[in-house]
This record gives sequence, structure tokens and C-alpha cells, in this order.
Amino acid sequence: MRVDLFDFDLPEASIALRPASPRDSARMLVVRPQGEPVLSDHGVLDLPSFLRPGDALVFNDTRVIPAQLEGIRHRGEDTSTPVSLTLHMRIAPDRWKAFARPARRLKPGDRISFGHGGSACLLGALEGTIEEKGDAGEVTLRFDLSGPALDEAIMAVGHIPLPPYIASKRADDAQDRTDYQTIFAREEGAVAAPTAGLHFTDRLFAKLDEAGVERHFVTLHVGAGTFLPVKTDDTDDHVMHEEIGHVDAATAEKLNAVSARGGRIVCVGTTSLRLIESAATEDGIIRPWSGPTGIFITPGYRFRAVDMLMTNFHLPRSTLFMLVSAFAGIDTMRAAYAHAIATGYRFYSYGDASLLFRKD
Repeated sequence: MRVDLFDFDLPEASIALRPASPRDSARMLVVRPQGEPVLSDHGVLDLPSFLRPGDALVFNDTRVIPAQLEGIRHRGEDTSTPVSLTLHMRIAPDRWKAFARPARRLKPGDRISFGHGGSACLLGALEGTIEEKGDAGEVTLRFDLSGPALDEAIMAVGHIPLPPYIASKRADDAQDRTDYQTIFAREEGAVAAPTAGLHFTDRLFAKLDEAGVERHFVTLHVGAGTFLPVKTDDTDDHVMHEEIGHVDAATAEKLNAVSARGGRIVCVGTTSLRLIESAATEDGIIRPWSGPTGIFITPGYRFRAVDMLMTNFHLPRSTLFMLVSAFAGIDTMRAAYAHAIATGYRFYSYGDASLLFRKD
């Protein structure tokens, strides 16, 4: 499909720079591709009223790490070139794939030093070597530290990698380490939050428990590739960056039981949806899954297992707006986004939510 079909104009004022407080006070636009009303305005706390006993919410329990690293490139006698790297996929105990800026100044063999402020391991020394240079500013970085020691150093010197549309307007701060993390985050490895999950609180969980709604957890380590624009003119020419995910056997079995008894699988966030759809067979059976997924969902895709989706509002021309257009219909989603803009919904990672019913 033509990528320009997924374009729309968004006022700068619609972009949320901080989350709602409390988290569950955000607005929620309910979108029904069939039936009346097609669009209705609610709040996140109203979520239980749209679910039935026996439905199951699926959350992504990945935990965001401070994956934004600022460093200095060393090459021969030149030690004055600043570089910025955003880690996006761990491929070994001591190796990460990262997006670099400015990537044109890097080449294999370059040494990078990070965080020499006396706060990281080994008196502030976190260093690595560029091993490979790929396309679109991607590099492979081998650190001198490995495993837990590397994790500790990254925690000490890194910054929360706020999305570009927020980072261009303000610097990250201590509050972001709390705000940009779900309350159920557990498995470290993401460099971007599963943002639909940011709306959930203990109060909302209690209301869902009272409503008889199950909750289950899967893990997809969201990469920085989620923010990359689609630069091709046709969706067939776009290549998705892979992300590492995991669905354990017990969770797969429980979700299959939900579907078998007529309950609905409701994914919280596009990340959990992409993982569940990667793990599902053609007949809708969810299998245990572990490994990378580069699933790219556009209109015409036949959803295998997911019945409803709670998600935030996404960027124009993005793979995520393409996904929600596939789920609820492109005309429905264009109308939903026009309504959201006109009525003051807050967009993107710290913004409001939408609850989508799948198009028949």
C-alpha cells in the first residue's frame, strides 16, 4: 500500500510531554468498526465496563533500561568527537546493536568511552569498540564489560531514551525514570516503554479483578526502531527492525483456554499484539515463543488470536498507525484520529489511550 495513505496532520500542541497524573486519569477513545456509536469518549478507568468476565488482558512486562548513551569517539590522536548511541537490541552478554548519531563519523575499530563522571563501574570507565556498521545509522558495539557488570554500568551512565518528539522539546529527568516505566515492568531489556501499559495502576487492576478479567504477561523488548519513520513510498519496501520476545508455555496454554471458552484476548499495546500474533498459528492457537520477531502488520492482514487492542495514539506514516488501521480499518482510524485531534486528546507515548474492537 502507499505510505501516504497513512499520513495526517498533527498539531504540535497535541503531543504530550508529560503523562496524566494519576496515570489512570487519561482519556480513552473507544473505537468500534461496527455498530453504534462508532466513536465514544471515555476515561481509562472505564476500561472494565467494556470487558466481560473471562476476558483476558495481555501485558508486556518488559522493563526500560537507560539505553541512551553519550560518549566520545577515540581514533588515533582524535579524541574530541562526541557521539550519541541508543541501544536497541542485545545480541550477546557484551554486545548491543545501537543507532548512532552522527553515524557517518564512526567506522569499525573506533573506540567509544561513555560516562566518565566517576559514577559508573571501574571509576566511571565504560568503553566499547565499534565492530560493525550497518544501514540507517546502525552499529554493533562490543563493550569491555559483560553481563551483570555491563548492566550495572549502563544503569549508572545511561539516560532514559525518550522518544524523539519529546526529547526534541525537553531533556529527560529523574521523573522520567518512574513515568516511563509500567508498574508491572519486570524483564529488563527495552529501550522504549510499552506505552499503553503506562496507564495502569493498582486501583485499575483492582477494578479489573472485580470485573472478573484475567491478566497475563508476555515479554517483548521494545527497540528504538519503533520510532523510525517509514521512508519508502510503498509498505512492501519497508523492512522492520526485529525485537526479541518471549511467550512461555503456561501463558500460551491459559490464553488458548480463554479463547476456547469464548473469552476475548485483549492486548494492552501494539507490542503485546505483535508478539501474540507472531506466536499464533493460522488457526489461532498460541504457541510458546522465544526469539526475534519482525512482524509487519498492514491492512489486509488476517488477525489470528487478538480480539481487542488498547493502545495510545501513534505517529503519522508509522508502522503502528498502519497496524491499528489493519485492526480496526483505515477509514475508521482516520476518522478516530481526526476526532481525537479535534477534541483535544493527547498523543504519543505520554498521551491518552484508545480501545479498539477488531474489524470483522
